[in-house]
Amino acid sequence: MSDDRLIVALDVPNVVQGLALADRLGDAVSFYKIGLGMLTGGGFALANELKQERGKRVFLDMKLFDIGATVEAAVRGIAQYDLDFLTVHGDPQVVRAAAEGRRGSNTKILAVTVLTSLDRADLDANLIVPGDIHEITLERAARALEAGADGVIASPQEAAMIRALPQAAGRLIVTPGVRPAGAALGDQKRVATPAQAIGDGADHIVVGRPVWQAADPAAAARAVIAELPPR
Repeated sequence: MSDDRLIVALDVPNVVQGLALADRLGDAVSFYKIGLGMLTGGGFALANELKQERGKRVFLDMKLFDIGATVEAAVRGIAQYDLDFLTVHGDPQVVRAAAEGRRGSNTKILAVTVLTSLDRADLDANLIVPGDIHEITLERAARALEAGADGVIASPQEAAMIRALPQAAGRLIVTPGVRPAGAALGDQKRVATPAQAIGDGADHIVVGRPVWQAADPAAAARAVIAELPPR
């Protein structure tokens, strides 16, 4: 049985490999993430196939960032695909534009707080305001939710703090940077296990390489689901 709290990232180069992986995963997975790396390899076609033809839920992880009018137009175009989640950067003006662009559709706008691949040294290199990375993530989440985001993307390490925000009531928390017990960290720096992430308030977890690089991806997905606490 699948569990839509698990979102599997289809981090493969093109639509052909994406569909082949979805075939291997079968009924074990009901929710997929398609990211920027797939965009030139038929990502929109794959999203539409999974959503319309296979009845899967789809998270389009584009992390849009631009002037308001451009973000609004891009989101309006994407919303016609009736996908479930779409990411934008969590700057309030970007979130407001995205919320306007998806008006009338069921697509949920998720705001990226601080990428899970970043740590304080990375923020320093990027000239980001000084301070604790968890507190910065919390403040960005609060501002994005106030601006109209349906939820946020944050590391599992911040899920509990975000869930405690008044602004987070009834909103979604989606956590990448989730690694099953014993899995390699890869390029992620702020991580947790599936059970920890859900227990701390995440609604969905995103897992990529530990599933699609496994010899048996469906078995790997079921093993992740087995780690999740009961609903």
